Amino acid sequence: MQKIIEKIIQEELAPSRLLVENESQFHGGPATESHFKLTVVSNGFDGLRPVGRHQKIYALLADQLNNGVHALALHLYTEQEWQALNQQAPDSPDCKGGSKQAI
Repeated sequence: MQKIIEKIIQEELAPSRLLVENESQFHGGPATESHFKLTVVSNGFDGLRPVGRHQKIYALLADQLNNGVHALALHLYTEQEWQALNQQAPDSPDCKGGSKQAI
């Protein structure tokens, strides 16, 4: 699944930076390819607000979201934004769901 996501994003957005991380092992239940963190830096986001960027990714990955991908942590930047952030995306928060939920 990770390779499929990488291929789609690469072909459609030609990013200067693409990092697809499988974070499934940090979530409750069996480790699968269901939770991903995407860091994408692309001129394809120029002029788009964060919601528009998310919608673009959701549209590109619609088949994957309907067939196994449960969660996407999206960090989507223009080149200028990425440089202003010192080329660092935030860490994902700890999972509170599934079998890791406190009783």
